Amino acid sequence: MRKKEVVLLTGASGSMGFETFKLLWEKRDRYDIVLFLRPSKKNRKKFRKYERQAEVKPVSAMGAEITVGAEIAVGAGITVGSGNALRAGIFIGQGLKIVWGDLLNREDMVEACRGIDWCLHTAALISPEADRDPEMAEKVNARGTQYLVEAIEAENPEHIKLVYIGTVAEYGDRLPPVHVGRTGDPVLPSVFDHYAVSKIKGELAVMQSHIKHRVSLRQTFIMIPDLLSLKEPIMFHQPINSFMENITAKDSGRLMVNCLELRNDSDFWGRYYNISGGPGCRITFLELLDGIYSMLGIRYQKVMERRWFALKNFHMQFYEDSGKLNAHLHHWEGAQSMEDYFREVWKRMPWYLKATAWYAKYIPPYRSLVEAITRRELKKLAYHEDGTMGWIRSNNTKRINAFYGSMEVYRAITDWDQVTPSQDPSLDHHKEYIRLDHGYDESKAELDQKDLQQAASFRGGELVSEEWNGDMHLPLSWKCSQKHSFKMTPHAVLKGGHWCLECISPPWDFESFPDKNLFGVQVLKPYLGNP
Repeated sequence: MRKKEVVLLTGASGSMGFETFKLLWEKRDRYDIVLFLRPSKKNRKKFRKYERQAEVKPVSAMGAEITVGAEIAVGAGITVGSGNALRAGIFIGQGLKIVWGDLLNREDMVEACRGIDWCLHTAALISPEADRDPEMAEKVNARGTQYLVEAIEAENPEHIKLVYIGTVAEYGDRLPPVHVGRTGDPVLPSVFDHYAVSKIKGELAVMQSHIKHRVSLRQTFIMIPDLLSLKEPIMFHQPINSFMENITAKDSGRLMVNCLELRNDSDFWGRYYNISGGPGCRITFLELLDGIYSMLGIRYQKVMERRWFALKNFHMQFYEDSGKLNAHLHHWEGAQSMEDYFREVWKRMPWYLKATAWYAKYIPPYRSLVEAITRRELKKLAYHEDGTMGWIRSNNTKRINAFYGSMEVYRAITDWDQVTPSQDPSLDHHKEYIRLDHGYDESKAELDQKDLQQAASFRGGELVSEEWNGDMHLPLSWKCSQKHSFKMTPHAVLKGGHWCLECISPPWDFESFPDKNLFGVQVLKPYLGNP
């Protein structure tokens, strides 16, 4: 009988994590599951029924006499080390182990990684929470991932396979004509995007680790059925002419579980990938808004003002290379398209909203009333202190310049019936784009030191290391245009698009180096001056 593999899943309470967990739960004949969860009331309630089905019990209540350093087998092949076994946060059952812990607690991470074969790391503090508490985002997304890496390295870095979920927010603003991208493009997060910076650090911790089988999957926007629940001021931070290649939560969970089918010798490992649901999930932000509000019988032009939406400084794009991940994981087979998604949104919509939509579509006075109420609610979000109009009202110059260019540009924004060329929310999905230059000959099978120096020069810096043995995963010394010295692997620089961390972190002084960093200026143009 085949021995079951043990899969650690972090962040199982999130939209992507929970879909992954549900699929794993159906495969308990093949996998034992370890969950690493925050011990919140919401999480405990969410997983209570699974605890009952697996008959999980606190390890300390199992009556076993354990000595420090020993291991006991519990459930279907899962083991737990006694060094932490008496902690109240560990529960074991038939094929399920739950570590109720903290990513910032090294002991918790060590216990979660004990005896595992796989780690699917989806846990993260995401926006807008990450924007409100950047310090916690740094701790959870960067330091917590580093602790996880260290725990795996201490357990068995040659055997345990780690799938890290990064984010496409790492690329920053990608409005036309650079609205189509690929891995290796500049990692240049938008100004004030603390979430992206923290995830970049987490990604580097994984991809420059000693874990043999590691990979970073950069997640795009996850479309959840209850999209109307995401009522946050951040919705107005995104330009309406953003090009989006999204994915549903279901398909995200499916691709994660499909990773477990990959062999150790697959060339999948050690690379960066962009996640998406495929060409059928391509849409612009304005199209997405129109699709949702039209479903409700509402005209978006009547409930939102054009100037409420930022003109730049967000993220999202189409992906030239998202098919590379599908070639490994086959998650596009049966994937949900935008049409499928809109149908699911309608299917799950409460009856009273469906009734409201019907009346709004066929009774004009009623539609006007619904639009007036909706506008009032959306205006509160726009004028919230974290909203775009909140910045205008408080004269938050830094935010205004980052998201609009200047106060003068903001004032020049017209309404929906008069859109200037620079603010054109074009829906042409076949719009021509500029393919970014990575600064070296990408066609070469093997690179030499001159290639690395060429890439560094294109980034406005230099390769400081005088010798290189050709190992793409060997950390080398570099210097950026700002004379910051740092160590990074050639693979992270060339294949991941990474460069100086200090330059892309607060205070995001992009104005000072674009003339030297030709690699970055390809993306930075929209940040500088008027759009």
